[in-house]
Amino acid sequence: MDITNKVALVTGASKGIGRAVAIALAQRKAHVVICARDKKRLDDAGRIIEALGSKVCVVASDLRQKESIDHVVQKAVDTFGTIDILINNAGLGYFGKISELTVEQWDEMFTLNVRSVFLLTQQALPYLRNQGESVILNVVSLAGKNAFVGGTGYAATKHALLGFSRCLMLEERANGVRVMAICPGSVNTPFFDDHADRESIKQKKILTADDIAVTIVNMITMPQHALISEVDIRPTNP
Repeated sequence: MDITNKVALVTGASKGIGRAVAIALAQRKAHVVICARDKKRLDDAGRIIEALGSKVCVVASDLRQKESIDHVVQKAVDTFGTIDILINNAGLGYFGKISELTVEQWDEMFTLNVRSVFLLTQQALPYLRNQGESVILNVVSLAGKNAFVGGTGYAATKHALLGFSRCLMLEERANGVRVMAICPGSVNTPFFDDHADRESIKQKKILTADDIAVTIVNMITMPQHALISEVDIRPTNP
């Protein structure tokens, strides 16, 4: 897929993987709709994208709210006329044993990590199907395949997202929509800062957001007849 002048909607784009992906797409001359809650950081990313010569639409939004999801999709279509690429990246995690998690934490993780992906995808599909070739890429996690102490809620959301991605791929490939999932291991991002024990991890050897962004762009730009439906990515030598 040649992404020159294609329109990409990237969620969670104010920092970390989402920001890196949005900039990487702009470097390949795609136009980008970026959304997240942090307007200041979004504007900063938007200036970088514009400096690369691509058009950008900045939408501050809370994807835990259906009204915000509706607004993001409508803003993308009003600005660019359509959507060619949907990157479902936004997510959050609360970590602790199941006996320690609150109902509010559980619900918030499922609301953002799973429900928002369902709603965004459902809203964007009519435009994606009209393009002849398009992509939905869901940023999952190796937590969607593995178990670990303290990951009960987060891993459950990522298992759900991976199952969603696999089924959606089978449903939409006949419509020209390639559905992909990427499952990163630990990535050196603000999310990692919030949750990892840096003293126990060889920080310099873990993945970077740019590593993930390059991989995502490579997945998207494969020929239309070739579908990389699922990628696990981890450090070569952790």
